[in-house]
Amino acid sequence: MATTWDADEAKLSRSSGGGIVRAGSRRVKPAGSTGPRARRRLGPGPAIPFGLQIGPVLLVLTWVVGSALGWIDPRILSAPWTVVEAFVRLIEQGRLQDNFVTSATRALLGLSIGLLIGTILAVIAGLSRIGEALIDGPVQIKRAIPTLALIPLLILWFGIGESMKVTTIALAVIVPIYIHTHNALRSIDSRYVELAETLRMSQKDFILQVVLPGALPGFLLGLRFAVTLCWVSLVVVEQINATSGLGYMIDLARNYGQTDVILVGLVVYVLLGLVSDGLVRLLERRALSWRRTLAN
Repeated sequence: MATTWDADEAKLSRSSGGGIVRAGSRRVKPAGSTGPRARRRLGPGPAIPFGLQIGPVLLVLTWVVGSALGWIDPRILSAPWTVVEAFVRLIEQGRLQDNFVTSATRALLGLSIGLLIGTILAVIAGLSRIGEALIDGPVQIKRAIPTLALIPLLILWFGIGESMKVTTIALAVIVPIYIHTHNALRSIDSRYVELAETLRMSQKDFILQVVLPGALPGFLLGLRFAVTLCWVSLVVVEQINATSGLGYMIDLARNYGQTDVILVGLVVYVLLGLVSDGLVRLLERRALSWRRTLAN
C-alpha cells in the first residue's frame, strides 16, 4: 500500500525564479541565485566639489603648458605671464579701473531696464489673452532680428552716445526674460488656478501667491541668458565709436597689435560672465530650495 504524503508537504510549486517552494514553508532559492538587487540610482550622481571650476582650470593649464613648451606662438596668443604683466601695468596706469567702471555702469543700467520691461511684458502677456495678442507678436519679431543688426538703426535714432549703447543692451536682455517668464506663466498647473478660484482668492493674492512663485524658475533661467547677452552686447557696442570702456580698450589694443592687452580685456569679460552667472545660480538655489530636482 502506497504511503500517503501530508497535504501541506505534498503541495509543491515553482517560484518565479525557478526555485521549488513547499506550501507553508519559506521560499527555497535556486542554486547560484543572489539576493534582491539593490535599487539602481539614476541621474547625474552626487555633486563634485568645485566641479564648475574644473573646466576653466584645465583650460588655463593647457594655455600655460602650451606657452611654456613653445607650442603656442606668442604673436598669436600671448603667454599667461605676459598677460599678468599687462594686467598689472594697466592697473598701475589706472586705465583698467576707469574702463571697468564705465563698462559695468552701462551693463547694469541696460540689464536693469531690460529686466523691468521684459518682466512686465511677460506678466501682461501671460495673464491676459488680449495682452498676449498685442505683445507676443512684436516680441517674437524682435526675437527673429538679431539685436546687433539693429545697431545702425539705433545709431540713427540715438546717435553714438550712451543712449544707443544702453538701449542695445536692454533690447538684448528683454527677449530671454520675456520668453522664459511667459512660458513659465503659461505652464503653471491648472489645478493651482482651480484651487485659487475655489478659495476665492483675489487677483492680487493670486498673482503674489500662485503666479509669481510658479513663474520664478522660468524667470531665473531667463535671467541667466539675459546676463550672458548683456555682456555680449556690451563688447560690441563699446567698439563702435566709443571713447571708454573695456571694449574700447580692446579695440584700441587691436590697432596697435597689443595681444596681451586684448587678452586682459577678454579675461575681465570672462570673469564678469562667470561671476554674474554664479550669482544667478546662487540666487536660484536659495530661492528654489524647496524643489527636488536632479541638480540637488
